[in-house]
Amino acid sequence: MKKENNLTRRSFLKRSAVAGTVGVIGTGSAGLLTSCSGKGSGNKPLREPGTYYVPELPDLAADGRELKAGVVGCGGRGSGAAMNFLSAANGVTIVALGDVFQDRVDGLADKLKTEKNIDIPAEKRFVGLDAYKQVIDSDIDLLIDCTPPFFRAEHFKYAVEKNKHAFLEKPICVDPAGYRTIIAAAKQAQAKNLSVVTGTQRHHQRSYVESFKQIMNGAIGEITGGAVYWNQSMLWYRDRQPGWSDFEFMVRDWVNWKWLSGDHIVEQHVHNIDVFTWFTGLKPVSAVGFGSRQRRVTGDQYDNFSIDFTMENGIHLHSMCRQIDGCANNVSEFIQGTKGSWSTNGGHVIRDMAGNVVWQYDEEAEKATFQQTNPYTLEHVNLINCIRGNKPIEQASETAVSNLAAIMGRESAYTGQQTTWDAMTASPLSYKPADLNIGKMDMSGFTVPVPGSSK
Repeated sequence: MKKENNLTRRSFLKRSAVAGTVGVIGTGSAGLLTSCSGKGSGNKPLREPGTYYVPELPDLAADGRELKAGVVGCGGRGSGAAMNFLSAANGVTIVALGDVFQDRVDGLADKLKTEKNIDIPAEKRFVGLDAYKQVIDSDIDLLIDCTPPFFRAEHFKYAVEKNKHAFLEKPICVDPAGYRTIIAAAKQAQAKNLSVVTGTQRHHQRSYVESFKQIMNGAIGEITGGAVYWNQSMLWYRDRQPGWSDFEFMVRDWVNWKWLSGDHIVEQHVHNIDVFTWFTGLKPVSAVGFGSRQRRVTGDQYDNFSIDFTMENGIHLHSMCRQIDGCANNVSEFIQGTKGSWSTNGGHVIRDMAGNVVWQYDEEAEKATFQQTNPYTLEHVNLINCIRGNKPIEQASETAVSNLAAIMGRESAYTGQQTTWDAMTASPLSYKPADLNIGKMDMSGFTVPVPGSSK
């Protein structure tokens, strides 16, 4: 039987008014946005408060020096990230755009003019494979990179070389070569006190942050395993149009091609894998899995994966993702502990070993307290606050762990073999096409993997 809500909406608002809304998600206010607080329950903390990062998540970033951003990758996600950035603070603007396609650049420029009255002059609209360098070399403080994932590692490397802060949409790499580029650039970013936030927006979603704090406070005991899911219907695709080159077809249809997206276990399911690596602080040491291509229309990748990860301390994570119409859908995470479990299937809920609800995140209380509840905007709020407050945040190295975990799972499914962390970090595997260019490419190399064979 579920326990009654111990924190009523009225008492929550009263307590919030006393505490102040800006710090509600800070380390000193665990449990405010909950039905039942785990504080004072006698649980042994997994980690002591102050030893792990918890972002402050106010509605709007604090005022400060003007920040000028450039956007590379001006499609749907790039346009969305641009608007999220502009909604996150006063005194921020966008001054340069880049993409491999002119229509994408002009489309975002029109949107900025119409919705934000921001004019991007023709000389600040860059097109081509080197457009990212031209944007970064413009007078910007911050790079917003939302290109197809394959390109992000090199873009990040160049941004750090040029001393730019960065927002990198996830995933941040598609292969071991890209992983090593990310890790090296992240170390340089730290040395230069640059701030880097990645598009793993659950790290800036109040329900996940509050759940993380509860689990760190010992609410479910020692973590013993988990399962994560992203099962949905088929994702979008683009039919090839007359006049499109090989490159243009693949990039406009990027989410269906291995070299561009990393496959959907990397491009999409990384979110769920990331929650487990974040909450446990563990990386996988090995992975064994399988997958297949059943009904995908374009591209050369799979539409389902099932992976068994063995983590550093021997516990297991089961990872499942699928993009097929007409099947059972589930996008959630589950973590089991010695004293209970946490799940996001139907809300953020902690149950004891008997199945009783002992804690539940209160979505309605959040809506009553905050005006900004969109984690896609809140990640920019935190990034801007870190830049303006000279308190650098560096998320790329953390995201690289979940990113490489997803790559391990993908390669195990593709080959039918076990993969290991050590072998993957040292692997020369690169998905970069040998003849990468904007025109004609050798399409014979883009084939669907067959497990148990060299194909």
